[in-house]
Amino acid sequence: MAKILSKDERPAFPARAVITGGMPYGNKKLHFGHIGGVFIFADVYARFLQDRIGSDNVIFVSGTDCYGSPIVESYRKLVEGGYTGSITDFVMENNASQKRTLAAFSVAPSIFEGSAIGRAGEIHAEYSLEFIRKMHEHGKLEKLSTKQFFDEKAGVFLNGRQVIGRCPVVGCSSEKAYADECDLGHSFLPKDLINPVSTLTGETPVMREVSNWYYKLPDDMAVLREYVDGSRGKARAVVTKTVSEFLEPPVIFVMNDYREGYEAVRDNLPPHEEVVDPKKTSFTIKFTKLSDREAAEETLAAKNIRFRTGKTLVPFRLTGNTEWGLPAPVLEAAEEPSTIYVWPESLWAPISFTKAYLESIGENDEKWKDFWCSPESKVYQFIGQDNIYFYSVAEPGMFMAYNSPDAHLPNPGELQIPEFAANHHILFLDKKASSSGQIKPPLADELLDFYTVDQLRMHFISLGLAMRSVSFLPKPFNPSAKETDSDPVTKEGFLLNNVLNRICRTALYEVQKCCDGVYPVGEVSPEVTLEAEQAILQYERFMHRLEFHQVSYVLDSFIRFLSKVQSKGKTVSDKADGAEIRRQWLIDTLYGIRVSLSLLHPIVPDSCELVRGYFKLPRSIYNWDNIFDSLSDSFGGVSEFTPGFIEPRFDFFKKHPSQL
Repeated sequence: MAKILSKDERPAFPARAVITGGMPYGNKKLHFGHIGGVFIFADVYARFLQDRIGSDNVIFVSGTDCYGSPIVESYRKLVEGGYTGSITDFVMENNASQKRTLAAFSVAPSIFEGSAIGRAGEIHAEYSLEFIRKMHEHGKLEKLSTKQFFDEKAGVFLNGRQVIGRCPVVGCSSEKAYADECDLGHSFLPKDLINPVSTLTGETPVMREVSNWYYKLPDDMAVLREYVDGSRGKARAVVTKTVSEFLEPPVIFVMNDYREGYEAVRDNLPPHEEVVDPKKTSFTIKFTKLSDREAAEETLAAKNIRFRTGKTLVPFRLTGNTEWGLPAPVLEAAEEPSTIYVWPESLWAPISFTKAYLESIGENDEKWKDFWCSPESKVYQFIGQDNIYFYSVAEPGMFMAYNSPDAHLPNPGELQIPEFAANHHILFLDKKASSSGQIKPPLADELLDFYTVDQLRMHFISLGLAMRSVSFLPKPFNPSAKETDSDPVTKEGFLLNNVLNRICRTALYEVQKCCDGVYPVGEVSPEVTLEAEQAILQYERFMHRLEFHQVSYVLDSFIRFLSKVQSKGKTVSDKADGAEIRRQWLIDTLYGIRVSLSLLHPIVPDSCELVRGYFKLPRSIYNWDNIFDSLSDSFGGVSEFTPGFIEPRFDFFKKHPSQL
């Protein structure tokens, strides 16, 4: 038997919250992974917190990631195909498309502009200069001369996705690694990329010296370890596991076949520890400093000794030389103008968006700190598994570097470290799909040709992406599906389309048929009261833990319980023609509908509003200050009311026309 939860043991929520939903690149429309892997989760949680702690205390921010090499590359190809607009036009068109798609899926951020769009873009440019200058003042930056890819045929330096090769990180099989990161989220030094090719000309690029500013991320390994150790048991396991992998010392893995060559140069390598595992085909040499590992790499490479590097912290690049980017601050005299590398500025962009939103509603310039710098507030960042390194390693490090010259966990008044709600991969037909890969995911808008928004929102939150990668298997897109197969995507939505829809219709039809159109309000039976109370407490606990799949289970259990109560009561009252029995099951049903709407509101808000209107329930049922109110309290003390009239076969939770 499940533990009976007590109202005295409810979880505590922050006084204020910011929800972020990632930033889709400005070179594309939204595909199903954007919506089903991140945005719906962010929107559901934002709506829940608005109900739970008050809408004035919750800000949901997102926007288009306007800069970077992916946008430049896509724009270049469009121009080659005859596109006549500017790169700004291109980004604005995609931003408008992304906004329309979010609205179509009932995703409602407080602000959705972009890093180069509108007032948010202006604020972001200003704050980016401040952020980098503050880190520089705190001694957290260094200017490094590194080798960067250069396409001699095109005569340009290559950034980001303008070069592609194989990931050099040991254990990674990605064949889609770019200048300094792969599509699986691993970061590395550009010179370590295996078999690089320019996407501009198809030529093998050369390496040329270039100077850029870097955040000295390896210097803050100790405080990052302190942060991740304090997160264990609180953050999702995939976050702490991934972050911990990068907090290891710098290592090189050398194939056993090259041991003789290694031993010939061993004494010429910087101080290191040799680790041998007889079961492995390689041995490990471990260093204390990244610079020592880099020196060893040069020595081994000169002797043609094959090796791969392990995950560790590397300096995090802040500036670059791409034309399409935010201007970087000039930090040294006679310094050449440069631009800000896209990844770092996208990490503090949610702060810029928060500032822009608060300005738009008339708040003062310092109000953003109440949301980002107070221990009483919390920032929840919904991200994909591939981006954990950037959000959960580089971002906390940079926030602490912005706060103070001394590395320490944030104090009150300083930028706080967000909670990272990282979802595992949402696969498509059992394979990892991406808009830049061989397996193309369906666009989000295409799903609406076969499913309702309610069905998709219910399905995505039920997948358990917090625990594991899960495949999205929409029957209309699955060539292996048989005509007789059920569609996995409609399973959770049918709880509403069939069960809750029937509950609502049955109650109103009964009132229209047997009660002269007047609905009774009264005392709810103890059984239904207890079941509702437990559903509320379980739901709240799982929402606090960001365990959305468990929320889905709670809803399923409670709505099916309510269906049984209604069915049993109606059967008995029909047989006995008992007015009192009918009155009681109608009251119990009404209370169950009220509770169901309160819990479903963050997930299927539009349909909840439709039901609420017909049952004449006040909007205050969504406010969690009233979550345990009696039915009489919800209706202001009246003993009966006249609900809206419905015609035969009226649907509150509609199926898609293609499913009829």
